[in-house]
Amino acid sequence: MKEENQQLIKRLDENNISAFYVKNSREAFEKVMSMIPEGSVVGFGDSLTLKQIGVLDALEKGNYTFLNPWKPGITVEENIKLKKRALTSDVFLTGTNALTLDGKIVNVDGHGNRVAAMLFGPNKVIIVAGVNKIVANLEEALKKIRDNTAPLNVKQHPEFEPMPPCGITGVCSDCSSPWRICNKTVIIEREYNNSKYKPIITVIIVGEELGI
Repeated sequence: MKEENQQLIKRLDENNISAFYVKNSREAFEKVMSMIPEGSVVGFGDSLTLKQIGVLDALEKGNYTFLNPWKPGITVEENIKLKKRALTSDVFLTGTNALTLDGKIVNVDGHGNRVAAMLFGPNKVIIVAGVNKIVANLEEALKKIRDNTAPLNVKQHPEFEPMPPCGITGVCSDCSSPWRICNKTVIIEREYNNSKYKPIITVIIVGEELGI
């Protein structure tokens, strides 16, 4: 494990956020699935990383109530209902936009369902991130999201009409598009460290580049 990964895990632990390092996608898949009891209600924050490591397919086929708001063929109304149900799921799975070396989890959302569930509600939140999500500090995290992550993410959604400018130009223009995805910025700095409130977040860092 590289020194920066060790440093990040140490800082997350100091911030009362459980963190693990795994070498590759296969180990990441096994770690995630080992943390989800059969029969669980599992919420999902749209994540290319989780798709890439095979977790979505396993949840669809396994003994779980999998709340996937992006399942093909569902209506907007069904999408919203599933997002709301995920706020009180047994386990909520998601990726993240960035992890800073001082142990911050940084995300920018359009609708806000993903960051809402990361903050409060589910019994357990599992965040999976490739090493490409690690940045030096908060400033770099926000720059990475604005200049790289958001434009690439927008391009993953051809249903956006009209397409936000960054999906066309690849450059943030701080737009007011009806499909703007940079509406809610959330920075998780710490979890509670007392006997009354149990921390809910676990971060799994994968020694590969995953997601965008």
